[in-house]
Amino acid sequence: MDALLGAAGLDDIGVLFPDDDPAHAGASSVALLRDVVERVGVAGWVVGNVDVTVVCERPRLAPYRQAMRTCWAKALGVDEHVVGLKATTTEGMGFEGRGEGIAASAVCLLRRKE
Repeated sequence: MDALLGAAGLDDIGVLFPDDDPAHAGASSVALLRDVVERVGVAGWVVGNVDVTVVCERPRLAPYRQAMRTCWAKALGVDEHVVGLKATTTEGMGFEGRGEGIAASAVCLLRRKE
């Protein structure tokens, strides 16, 4: 979401959906993603592609990879072939390697609406 918002020059998810706002307690991340896509669209942009890298030792994402791409593509309003998802590990190093958390990074390409 932050990759999309940043590319569109909009506020980040912490500003839009503050974690201390009870209105967002238990919110679906997919619903929030749809909201972000709508905001990006209002700002005059459409999603060209998205690429996400998830860093974790576990769970293994391979069994979920296609379902995640399908879900994200639907929420983004794009074809699955423009949604990339890769998983990697840190070979036991850092908080991810110790199984204390998961990190992710994302990049996207936005195009001006025609």
